[in-house]
Amino acid sequence: MTSHRHAAPVGQMLQALAERAIAGAEPGDEEALALAEVSDLPALMAAAAAVRDHGRGRVVTFSRKVFIPLTRLCRDQCHYCTFAQGPVPGHAAYLSPDEVLAIARAGQAAGCDEALFTLGDQPERRWPQARRALAELGHASTLDYLHAMAHRVLEETGLLPHLNPGVMGAEDIARLRPASASMGLMLESASERLCGRGGPHLGSPDKQPALRLATIEAAGRAAVPFTSGILIGIGETRRERIESLLALRALHRRYGHLQEVIVQNFVPHPGTRMAEHSEASLADHLWSIAVARLVFGMRTAIQAPPNLRGDHLGQLLAAGVDDWGGVSPVTPDHVNPDQPWPTLQRLAVLTADAGHRLVPRLAAHAHHVRDAQTWFDPALRPHVWRRSDAQGLARPDDWTPGGAVAPQWPPQLESPPAAQPIAAPALVLPTAAQQALARCLQTGEPAAADIATLFAARGADALQVCAAADALRREANGDVVGYVVNRNITYTNVCGHRCQFCAFARGRRHESLRGPSYEFDLAEIVRRAVEAQGRGATEVCIQGGIHPGYDGGHYLDIVRAVKAAAPGLHVHAFSPQEITQGARTLGLPVVEFLRSLRAAGLGSLPGTAAEILHDDVRRQICPDKIDTAQWLAVVEAAHDAGLPTTATIMFGHVEHAGHWAAHLLALRRLQARTGGFTEFVPLPFVAAETPMFRQGRSRSGPTLREAVLMHAVARIVLHRYIDHIQASWVKMGPQGMRICLGAGADDYGGTLMDESISRAAGAGHGQWLQPQAIESLIVDAGRIPVQRSTLYQPARTVPASVTAPQIVSLVAHA
Repeated sequence: MTSHRHAAPVGQMLQALAERAIAGAEPGDEEALALAEVSDLPALMAAAAAVRDHGRGRVVTFSRKVFIPLTRLCRDQCHYCTFAQGPVPGHAAYLSPDEVLAIARAGQAAGCDEALFTLGDQPERRWPQARRALAELGHASTLDYLHAMAHRVLEETGLLPHLNPGVMGAEDIARLRPASASMGLMLESASERLCGRGGPHLGSPDKQPALRLATIEAAGRAAVPFTSGILIGIGETRRERIESLLALRALHRRYGHLQEVIVQNFVPHPGTRMAEHSEASLADHLWSIAVARLVFGMRTAIQAPPNLRGDHLGQLLAAGVDDWGGVSPVTPDHVNPDQPWPTLQRLAVLTADAGHRLVPRLAAHAHHVRDAQTWFDPALRPHVWRRSDAQGLARPDDWTPGGAVAPQWPPQLESPPAAQPIAAPALVLPTAAQQALARCLQTGEPAAADIATLFAARGADALQVCAAADALRREANGDVVGYVVNRNITYTNVCGHRCQFCAFARGRRHESLRGPSYEFDLAEIVRRAVEAQGRGATEVCIQGGIHPGYDGGHYLDIVRAVKAAAPGLHVHAFSPQEITQGARTLGLPVVEFLRSLRAAGLGSLPGTAAEILHDDVRRQICPDKIDTAQWLAVVEAAHDAGLPTTATIMFGHVEHAGHWAAHLLALRRLQARTGGFTEFVPLPFVAAETPMFRQGRSRSGPTLREAVLMHAVARIVLHRYIDHIQASWVKMGPQGMRICLGAGADDYGGTLMDESISRAAGAGHGQWLQPQAIESLIVDAGRIPVQRSTLYQPARTVPASVTAPQIVSLVAHA
């Protein structure tokens, strides 16, 4: 034990190590080895927890998995193992393909994301029964069969395979990579001593440390997200544990592939050679976890299996754990069959009781998912993208914008039950989100990093962000929720651009893929405008594809024709992209063309075509559109010309929270100069029919949490700059709109009458919402409905707008 006399120097040393780790400098090898002599467990745990909290916050991840024991045969004879078994007469040596798929489908039905394949090392090299079984299955080796089954599970269920096949060579890893999101191999120990006489690894050729480290290194070279770790309590010393951790760290520093390091405690099992061997004490386990955290610093997850210390999860977290590994709601832990998994709900509660928040992840960790181009085979990326949120974590449920799944707020596992309050640690020290929120609510421009932190808020933190936004909404607008009676007139779907998020545009090459193209002539545009006015509309919103045959004169003709036929209508028309096209084709400066449009009767511009105001993203999703600076310049010119605009963001595809923060700050800065934005409209990406989603190059749209937080964070960032935050009922649906109205939104948008763009992408919430339906939904949300004009002035309710039935002809062209 550390004496009282030396306690202070040890504490100071640990504090210094923690501060350096927080600054990004983990301890050197000799400093790490010196930790073997540290026995001040509280100080060690405090240092480790400080490093974890600074780098990874209070989020604790886990993977919803299903456990597939492909074969229990193994050529090794580990003295503590209950998983490996010899051949049993009458029992198949391998799971059949049907059995594998049945387990995977059960996991799919239970909402799992990961299919964990665990199996013995190369059993065909020891057991003739394995060789015969493989021959009957039509495979030359266990790894061949594993590849085939992982591929089938991936393609038929969408579950992401995590493979634990034991020692492998570079060719094996290369072959398995396209069918696996991650792989794993426990180092267990780097001590060769444990492989000698009397050691637990005697008779287990695959437990030679050099072989296991070679496999882990080969995975790094192949850019495979990888899991490894140490097994404590099998006869190793504390110094040997640190040496093992340092061996893993050296490989990770070279390749960056270790996503998590498991610190697993040996549990003796009846029927094994080590059944009477003493297991590592809880204190020894906590010591090992804390040392692992200090050795690996902030950026690598430290995991402890929650079923092996089920009564002490809070202490494991206090020692620096931030990941529970795979937990199955379907299958047992076949490696520790006498240690059942906690239910996911209980795991969430126990994690919350310790002041942390349980969040699902994928088989690969978030930092690897965010860099999918590097870490996943092209064949695998679509499956990873579709299950991922913007942080690289798992989508909590199947809700998507415009989809049929009802929103659940707050999402499961993102907030502890009300009957289980978060324990004192979370109340004493503000979370990163709470600190960022406090700073963002101060005067002055918020920092981009703080805005991104708000977007990462989960559970109680997310609800607090929404509550703060709602308070600002009340300060700005009271309890009034506005809406406008309008009609969308999308005059053509012919477009010469190749936006990867668009399922609406048509060109010659799209004819057979997406259905026919169409163009409205001036007479049809005017007919629709007059019809809208007769139904009580005060606005027409006119936009279309960038038709290569249209010039600025055509845009001017549209405005003049509509104003001549329906002079009382407000014409809200033409995106900055269309404005750029019109000015270019007439050879005019943008501001001069805008003045011509205003003189013709244009009242305002929709701030669409913004997508994400960050050129890194625009180059991926809309490479031939105007860039960020051009979009902002056109909008500023419109404001200078006396034309107000809306502002939008289209989010949930390939971008991340840093891009959202940059977008909001760009709008805030422009509004500070011009004051010309009337409202901000978040447009969640509707993915289903879009090219980049169908080609596996985007996420499935934002999660519900992300969609709601976009409204809330926008309200906070844009407060006192843009008064109105509008939610899209086409994308959020009635229940989602109610949630957004409690998170900073104060506007229901328009009745639309025709909506074709989101519908083409797969949205199913309709294209026409009558005023009485909007008002009823607003009242149900506890707010006061007010029909408004485009520019947020009170609008006189026209009886026709209340009683008119849906337009039968609106589906004819759009």
